[in-house]
Amino acid sequence: MHRSGFVALIGRPNVGKSTLINALVKEKVAIISGRPQTTRNQIRAVLTRPDDQTIFIDTPGLHKPKHRLGATMVQKARNTMNEVDLIYFIVEGNQPPGAGDRYISEILINADSPVFLVMNKADLAAAEKLGENQDLYKKLFPFEGHFSISALKSRNLEHLIEATVSYFAEGPQYYPPDMVTDQPERFIASEIIREKLINLTRQEIPFSVAVVIEEMKTREKGELLDIWAEIYVERKSQVGIIVGKGGAMLKEVGIRAREELEALFGQHIFLDLRVKVKREWRNREEELRRLGYSE
Repeated sequence: MHRSGFVALIGRPNVGKSTLINALVKEKVAIISGRPQTTRNQIRAVLTRPDDQTIFIDTPGLHKPKHRLGATMVQKARNTMNEVDLIYFIVEGNQPPGAGDRYISEILINADSPVFLVMNKADLAAAEKLGENQDLYKKLFPFEGHFSISALKSRNLEHLIEATVSYFAEGPQYYPPDMVTDQPERFIASEIIREKLINLTRQEIPFSVAVVIEEMKTREKGELLDIWAEIYVERKSQVGIIVGKGGAMLKEVGIRAREELEALFGQHIFLDLRVKVKREWRNREEELRRLGYSE
């Protein structure tokens, strides 16, 4: 019998959802940053084994939104909870529940799917402390199961996967066995560029930047892939931060992005980055649709 199912990863921003989804499929399909609210779209990652297939859906972190983009992100995460076979509530196992965790546990009460408590960062706390924190979480919600893991160090993930598959009914193989994500190449390229921007910049830049791949094509002889990308910010002053003195910052973003893109696509890449201003794009529905954040 072949089992298959869908799993949503739910949690506060920056609890390690993207790190976990990459560790589960053993490839990078979601960008990672130490800054909250890095994930903006639903990202599907596929784990295929001989007798089962699990589709993990990485959702934006649940938080109280301050702008239209944030509201769109939160709504996507909430909608996903009723469209899957299982939910992982990802928390920081080395910390007791906070206000954000209690907020999410209240939302989960209305979910139609069973919920696993997945205590990430378990390597940062002693077993006794993990047990105490687990008891506190169990008072918030009737979880179907609870797991202490380390996504960063890939600890206890196999046990989590086996328990997950046991909740699936018999089902088809939705994706080819060699497929690890359903995201198009343009989306992946734009996310890699955005990741480098987030990790290299400070101030308000990480939250107000968007990246769009305007064109992506292989040259005639196939030896070079051309990628033209536009980086959007909300204010003119932010352009200078991204470009940097003498263009140094933008050059470094390009170098780091190109290295990862070349490894991903397996060919040399010409990467052209341009920075433009789109005022208040996070609060404009038409811009959110154009940038792919809203339907």
